[in-house]
Amino acid sequence: QVQLVESGGGLVQPGESLRLSCATSGSISRLTAMNWYRQAPGKERELVARITEGGMTTYADPVKGRFTITSDNAAVTVNLQMNSLKPDDTAVYYCNIEYIILGVSRTDWGQGTQVTVSS
Repeated sequence: QVQLVESGGGLVQPGESLRLSCATSGSISRLTAMNWYRQAPGKERELVARITEGGMTTYADPVKGRFTITSDNAAVTVNLQMNSLKPDDTAVYYCNIEYIILGVSRTDWGQGTQVTVSS
């Protein structure tokens, strides 16, 4: 199992920025994608941003142009830069990775970090 540790959440005002980070540890044969999800109260968990092993990125429509997902060259850390934050961005944000170990596809989740956007 791979361990994921998130950091960077907090309380900000509308229009401000936050940067989330997720550090991975453990043995991974091949990392195929790293994702950020979020879950707001009373809503289902949704994919916010994704970066593949080839560096291709995709974003949910509500965050396009405001959020940027990056990872380091070793794919040890995945970050989410969030700009122009809105109250609708308030949620618990979860780091997720998809990987292959011993030929088996697996996925692991972080514990989540709270992001609150409020004036």
